[in-house]
Amino acid sequence: MGLLSVRNLPAKPASIAETGLNLNFLADLALKTMYARGLALGHDIADSMRLPFAGVVDKVLDSLRLQRLIEVSGSVGIGRASYRYAISRGGRERARESIQENEYIGPAPVTLEAYTQMVKDQSLTDQVISRDDLKRMLSHLVLADATIDQLGPAINSRRSIFLFGSTGNGKTSIGLAIGTMLPGAIWIPYAVTVEGQIIKLFDALHHRAISETNQDEEAATERSGLLSHLSNPKPAGDEPSSAARPEERYDRRWVRIHRPLIVSGGELTLRNFSLVLDSTTKYYEAPQQMKANGGVFLVDDLGRQPVGPREILNRWIVPLEKQVDYLTLATGYKFQIPFDALILFATNLNPEQVVDEVILRRIRNQIHIPDPTWEEFREIFRREAANRTIPYSDDCLQHVIMEYYVKCKRRPRGVHPRDLLDELLEVAHFQKVPPIMSKDLMDLACRSYFLL
Repeated sequence: MGLLSVRNLPAKPASIAETGLNLNFLADLALKTMYARGLALGHDIADSMRLPFAGVVDKVLDSLRLQRLIEVSGSVGIGRASYRYAISRGGRERARESIQENEYIGPAPVTLEAYTQMVKDQSLTDQVISRDDLKRMLSHLVLADATIDQLGPAINSRRSIFLFGSTGNGKTSIGLAIGTMLPGAIWIPYAVTVEGQIIKLFDALHHRAISETNQDEEAATERSGLLSHLSNPKPAGDEPSSAARPEERYDRRWVRIHRPLIVSGGELTLRNFSLVLDSTTKYYEAPQQMKANGGVFLVDDLGRQPVGPREILNRWIVPLEKQVDYLTLATGYKFQIPFDALILFATNLNPEQVVDEVILRRIRNQIHIPDPTWEEFREIFRREAANRTIPYSDDCLQHVIMEYYVKCKRRPRGVHPRDLLDELLEVAHFQKVPPIMSKDLMDLACRSYFLL
């Protein structure tokens, strides 16, 4: 992964104007926060909204006090951030009205313009994978050099890649490996606002957040020009926790993540590419291609979705050509978002059978993942046997190849060694014998696995 240096550090807003949001929007968010979470201390409210207290949240609370929607009920320390605030009856009524409009509570969103600029500043076009890096990241797979030599330029081109070939030869594994090899880290906002509507972007199921402690440490180090240590990324929850700090060095409405890897399989529908408005919370969930910006979007098992592959691929014509996408709010308002994800399509279908020339012209890289050669098949067997501490036997494997491949005219698949050895373990466990590559155990495993 290399150094996860803090690039494009989002500047901390020093005023309400610098947040890009208006006072009423922030006041409603603060009231909802106090009403729903019972937060009363100034720095707790600021921490929930991920905004600085001084210059931003203090001005919001002052406005609410002037409107008699909240009042100061005491203090637990020195400074206005330690004031304890109580919400008035009128404040509760306004909070309920705001919640009826939308139930979003959490980090304040950023503007669409700020999000668009950040995506451009962190574009994949700046990332280059070397041949050595690629071989190392794919070393857990047994791939021919010719395949490596095709994959490298395709990844660096940042154009879409069509991985095709027989089932079980590693297309998905290659796609997943590509998704984890992109270097560096990026900033994404917790949420984006468009026309007063909120789109939740950060998704703990798909985004691997880097702890805010590391963010702060690296930000301070980089500002001193002394960045020389490796960050230790840690998984985070829906909203990475943070303690109130006297000095916030960046806009904490943004969270730093490893470049995302979004994977969709047979469950994928065209609805996944559109904004989803929750009828209960009344705010939107970002579509998958927006969550994938700055990283990889793997469409696995293309052809097994409820909609046909042509419909799915047709949806990508404009994004693949223009590097932008268009989304529509429930109000009918249509807007443009950046499209900066490496799209991988993995399928056992021949590209020419599922798409026409118009789409193929936009999917520049069509890479066939072939069946393994017999020597590659042996190497996969050796590795899988070692992973299971099963003594490898070349004589036994030669027996398997002759009886269950050559005689049956069956082609080898990269997944067969793993599956057959797993089956052998089950057979040995049932018979209460040591799991070894004997002809008897392998025969039983093959007869259970293959349709003979």
